[in-house]
Amino acid sequence: MAATGTEKQGSKAFYVTTPIYYVNDAPHLGHAYTTVAGDVLTRWHRQRGEKVWYLTGTDEHGQKIMRTAEANGVTPQEWCDKLVEEAWKPLWEHLNIANDDFIRTTQKRHTDRVQEFVQDLYDKDEIYKGGYEGPYCVGCEEYKLPGDLIEAEDGTKLCAVHKKPVEILKEENYFFKLSEYGPKLLEFYEANPGFIQPESARNEVVNFVKQGLEDLSISRSTFDWGVPVPWDDKHVIYVWIDALLNYATAVGYNENPAKFDETFPANVHLIGKDILRFHAVIWPAMLMAQGLPVPGRVAANGWLMVGGEKMSKSNLTGIKPQDLTSHFGVDAYRWYFLRAIAFGQDGSFSWEDFSARYTSELANDYGNLASRVAAMVGKYFGGELPASTADGDAEKAIHEGLAKAVAAADAKIGEELDFQGGILAIFDFVKQVNGYITEQEPWKVAKDESEEGRARLATILYTAAESLRAVAVLLNPIMPETSQALWDSLGAEASLGALAAQPVQSSATWGQLPAGATVTKGAVLFPRLEEPKKD
Repeated sequence: MAATGTEKQGSKAFYVTTPIYYVNDAPHLGHAYTTVAGDVLTRWHRQRGEKVWYLTGTDEHGQKIMRTAEANGVTPQEWCDKLVEEAWKPLWEHLNIANDDFIRTTQKRHTDRVQEFVQDLYDKDEIYKGGYEGPYCVGCEEYKLPGDLIEAEDGTKLCAVHKKPVEILKEENYFFKLSEYGPKLLEFYEANPGFIQPESARNEVVNFVKQGLEDLSISRSTFDWGVPVPWDDKHVIYVWIDALLNYATAVGYNENPAKFDETFPANVHLIGKDILRFHAVIWPAMLMAQGLPVPGRVAANGWLMVGGEKMSKSNLTGIKPQDLTSHFGVDAYRWYFLRAIAFGQDGSFSWEDFSARYTSELANDYGNLASRVAAMVGKYFGGELPASTADGDAEKAIHEGLAKAVAAADAKIGEELDFQGGILAIFDFVKQVNGYITEQEPWKVAKDESEEGRARLATILYTAAESLRAVAVLLNPIMPETSQALWDSLGAEASLGALAAQPVQSSATWGQLPAGATVTKGAVLFPRLEEPKKD
């Protein structure tokens, strides 16, 4: 279903990316959390009438992939192909992710451009040959600084992220002159305080850069699963240099200048906080070295926690999204994590919390409102939406409440990436409409068969139905299937309409549902939950 406003032509696309995910295993809730957030953000801007480009994909090179493939008795390429086609792409389709592109770092459109980018830096004397020895985490694909390690009880040095021993690597590498970009980065951070979000992440990066940057090893020579260094085929390009460049190669770098100019740089890079330094330090430094524009924002979401541990396969907490969608439904899944967790902060997941919020907010507040309104229009007006002719102060309050909800949700979701705040603003309006119906008591007004009584009843039910029309538009980026079902039950036009206040046909413009529309009581939007099966 296309639910867009009029697309603005000739302007730069609103470009959003997720990390490209490492395909050493199937995706879990943490991966889906970031991807759903990006989908909601881009659907929101698309529904504003803006040009949008949403990119996701997979990171397929590096030592970890090579070892995982070997452990499974297949080649690295065979492993990547299997995971992408059988796990990653099907999940994004299942979750209604409307990405515009899916980049794989083993694709020629990417690898050729990576070699060109690195060759350009080498030709500019930004890269030199050297040697390195130090602790390396294969899980992070990163050399670790002393402050990045923790100590086990037996004295073994562990990666703080994966809680696994690091390896001491010594190899001849090529280095990017990252140390020279510390002052430039600090100047950029100062001039662009919103570049890194949240504030805690910004402070972490600024303090890290102030301590002084070391030059970055950008090649590996101890294994061969990667993009070959173009001037020295004994080396492959460091997987993180390879990976970061997907944000440029996917939109036409050195291949499609028109596409590149109208898309790059990203307006928002959505990432997990564990890869913050790569995106907020190394990536902008690489772009500065190449004379390319720096992204608008790097937004680091927190970790999803289960039992006090970061959700991951290595921690045995890698819950499959399908475990939840099969019970709660896809739309409720998309809604829950953005509603329950403030984006940018860590948040704990529990089945009990999901069930409670589903029942209270989705089923009781929202779903029951839709059922009641449709049922009353059917009972009192034969399913034909009546005209509103007796508006008063109560209706004015609803009109103002909608305008307030639209403005708040648009600012919080569309600009601030405060998904939780935007959803709360919408559901505050849902609560207001429920309160309006309780106060107006249309079931009692229906007993007054006078002309004035019928006009009053018609006005109450039209106001409630039109409010639901607006809620369907506002929640469409978050819960597209439910919004379409509600839209259909209200007898509205095919398009869900635009979100922002500026277009004429916007969610805040009152009176878009035409009198005489056929209102039907469809299937329950949020069915009662069944008790989960016990093993």
